[in-house]
Amino acid sequence: MNISQILINHMHVPLGFDLTNLRIEFKVDAPHYTKVKKQLIIWKSNSEQPCYQTELTDYDNNFFDVAMDLESRTEYSVRIILQNSEQQISADSHFETGKMAEKYTADWIGNSNKSVQNTLFKKSFKTTQPIVKARLYATGLGLYEAYLDHQKIGDEYLAPGVTAYNKWVQVQTYDVTKALQSPATHELCFSTGDGWYKGTYGFDGGKDCIYGDQQRILAELHLTYADGSTTVLNTDSSWETTTGKITKSAIYYGEDIDDTLTITDWQPVVILSESKTTLQDRLSLPIKIHENLAVQQILTTPAKETVLDFGQNHAGWLTFYNREPKGTVLTFQFGEILQQENFYRENLRAARASFTYVSDGKEGWVRPHFTYFGFRYVKVTGNTKPLDSQDYKSPVLYSDMATTGSIHTDNKDVNRLFKNIVWGQKSNFLDVPTDCPQRDERLGWTGDANIFSNTAAYNMNVFQFFKKYARDMAVEQSQHDGMLTMYAPAMGVDDGGAAVWGDAATIIPWNMYQDYGDTAVLKQNYTAMKSWVNWITANTKTPNLWTGMFQFGDWIALDGENPALPTGKTDEDFIASVYYYYSSLIVAKTAAMLNHSQDADEFSSLATNIKSAIQREYITPTGRLAIDTQTAYALALQFELVPKSQVKRVLNDLTNRLGKDNDHLKTGFVGTPFICQVLSKYGQHKVATKIFLQTDFPSWLYAVKMDATTVWERWNSVEPDGSMNKDGMNSLNHYSIGAIMEWAYKYLVGISEHDAGYQSITFVPHFDYRLKQISGHYDTPYGPFKMSSRIETDTNHTIKVSLTVPFGTTVTVKLPRAEGRQIHVNDQILTGNSFKLIGGQYEIYYQPTNNYIEHYSEDTAAATIMADQQLVQQIDRIDSVLDFFKNDPDAVQGGLGKMSLTKLNTLLPFINIDTDHLVKINDLLTSTPLSSERQFMKER
Repeated sequence: MNISQILINHMHVPLGFDLTNLRIEFKVDAPHYTKVKKQLIIWKSNSEQPCYQTELTDYDNNFFDVAMDLESRTEYSVRIILQNSEQQISADSHFETGKMAEKYTADWIGNSNKSVQNTLFKKSFKTTQPIVKARLYATGLGLYEAYLDHQKIGDEYLAPGVTAYNKWVQVQTYDVTKALQSPATHELCFSTGDGWYKGTYGFDGGKDCIYGDQQRILAELHLTYADGSTTVLNTDSSWETTTGKITKSAIYYGEDIDDTLTITDWQPVVILSESKTTLQDRLSLPIKIHENLAVQQILTTPAKETVLDFGQNHAGWLTFYNREPKGTVLTFQFGEILQQENFYRENLRAARASFTYVSDGKEGWVRPHFTYFGFRYVKVTGNTKPLDSQDYKSPVLYSDMATTGSIHTDNKDVNRLFKNIVWGQKSNFLDVPTDCPQRDERLGWTGDANIFSNTAAYNMNVFQFFKKYARDMAVEQSQHDGMLTMYAPAMGVDDGGAAVWGDAATIIPWNMYQDYGDTAVLKQNYTAMKSWVNWITANTKTPNLWTGMFQFGDWIALDGENPALPTGKTDEDFIASVYYYYSSLIVAKTAAMLNHSQDADEFSSLATNIKSAIQREYITPTGRLAIDTQTAYALALQFELVPKSQVKRVLNDLTNRLGKDNDHLKTGFVGTPFICQVLSKYGQHKVATKIFLQTDFPSWLYAVKMDATTVWERWNSVEPDGSMNKDGMNSLNHYSIGAIMEWAYKYLVGISEHDAGYQSITFVPHFDYRLKQISGHYDTPYGPFKMSSRIETDTNHTIKVSLTVPFGTTVTVKLPRAEGRQIHVNDQILTGNSFKLIGGQYEIYYQPTNNYIEHYSEDTAAATIMADQQLVQQIDRIDSVLDFFKNDPDAVQGGLGKMSLTKLNTLLPFINIDTDHLVKINDLLTSTPLSSERQFMKER
């Protein structure tokens, strides 16, 4: 047994973060579960005496919620102790607070010329004795990088991130002790760019200077010497400033660097009167380089362009090794796709998205600083020498989130889809969950983040990421009487208040609690959550329903009566009212959990009234929905709007609706996350899998078949002929419809249900012949839950499952088609399809009551039969009924081809299948595996 990980507020050794609601959690590695006791000890790192200590108590969970007063700029050491009857073990970690509520002695400083595109600031200072601790507390607007003795400080970029800067500005803390070990003269320098703060940003050409009109910095360098003395170097009037080599930079624009410029003309800074009350310790995870992509090939297009192909759509930079002579102007343009094998960037709209560099003639690596790009392809112009792929790489940028989940199957296209979904998350989780990384948008859209938040939490540790984004949402709500804007930060736009998008105010905090078992985001956002529901109540046109207001509807749905409108056919007021109900329910549950009993009663009553109003308005007493759309049925089932006795009726209506739609999706943003979930949950996993595995438009795998490496914004952002959809709004790097991966974790991997924080998991795998091998893992707050399953091709079609259960977690296993069967679990034999497992490794196998090999049936369509030549030959030996289709191929493609032979025999007397022959044919069908299944068995 050992302690494998300690996290402080879900982070590894956080430095300078806002640590409100301090939680310390740990994970245990052990071959099996044993009873243990746990203890937490915290002490200041400069003291041997604990400042916080628990008793050695029975292990009931893997965390400690710590109620202690933290001091500013203080390093704390943490020790976790575990003890059982045989041993005592321990593990250590640490964290350090930032400035907290301590006043800043530094000043905001700037350049007297507000129009400077790249403001530099510097200060020289001497150290005369050894330094044992050096901390830099710094921020800059719009974006900044800090350098000590010409070396960049830290490994994060695009600091301080994006916030509503007029309301809160994050301060970063850097440990620079190692760089100041030797007494010497040092230089501290800052470089700034416009970023989100001052650069042009937003729709319709964007707005300039949304939050301010001047680049500025504020910093304090705190030094502790070996003799115990301290000093603070502040930004003040003694600093100098000038213009750097970045001649223009902005998020959409890209960046221009002229290395032929000489940095001179240093002048005194100006002291700015900007407020310091907006300064706060950071919530944002640092944006870092997580991998570097290599050039896969250098293309010469039909248009004679030179294009670098990195093989993967992503968000980041282009960096290159400069070998060009002085004065050479290199220009790099970024795009996601080729069109007719030529470079293409029309879908970037007004975003210039280019990187221009003027060479100084010196060899070395060059990179941008205050922008980023979304791309796979880079067009290069201006070079005087042939390109070498080794001279180019693309650093991938995203917030520092650990990978926590993955899924792999025996279907390569499905595996590629899951990779695409993860790449979409990487590309769009840069401080806020953006809708795209490439065009003139890149905004923190609330609706997209809402529907994807659970999938995001499976794939990566996003608790701190969404804690920061939840703060962004709450800040906007505080400025709009509780209404949540369409995106956060709002970037100077006041529009919002739509269902699903606005309901991110309640759903994201609630999902984070469910996924991590930590109430911190609920506590942080409780007032904002209430204010959102109260805003709906105050503005709706109908009591207990949400009506008469702007809505996005089922955005990009395919069932709209007006193809020009992307809102879909599902009644917008129905969608809004469903989410009004769900948000009210969430607030009621949160209030009860946080001991706000009066609020709990009020919002619980409201939720009950809304649900009753929805049922009266949209659902008959027998369970018939007034809205015949895939999304309406999915919402009714997902949010349990009908009694259990009516679920079967609604489920049948949903499957009938899907049948009319040829078992293809018609859903948009609202219905897509739930359509497969409700099918699998209520016994129609076969249908859910069929929809999931469709490969033509519209489907998830359509994009994969079109060689997509990320998830698209539209189902058909690229048409079957390879051309871009002409309707516009075509990001090829989105993540919204990638929410299907939540279904995969729940119903393929089998994490069907869990309590808040995954101390208890219900494992219900769903097997299907089309996905015979599945493996997946999710690193729960207690440790890795792993599974792999396989449907064997032996005579008994044995099911084999391997499970890893984290220490401290109880898993209730429910196996399908296992009634009355012997279940082999390691060296035990169990009966019954449900049992519990605690921490450890388990090998499970059993023979299902009926196998998962799919056969033809009496209802199989004639067209399907005709596609199987082996089956046709066998039927011909019984009866010549299929000659009709052989002689009339058009009939196979028409309505007759969709009918079964039994139905055709009833409707078309001239077919006239002998009764005995029909019985034999149907017996043959039910005993014959599908052609695809026979092929699979042959391959294995």
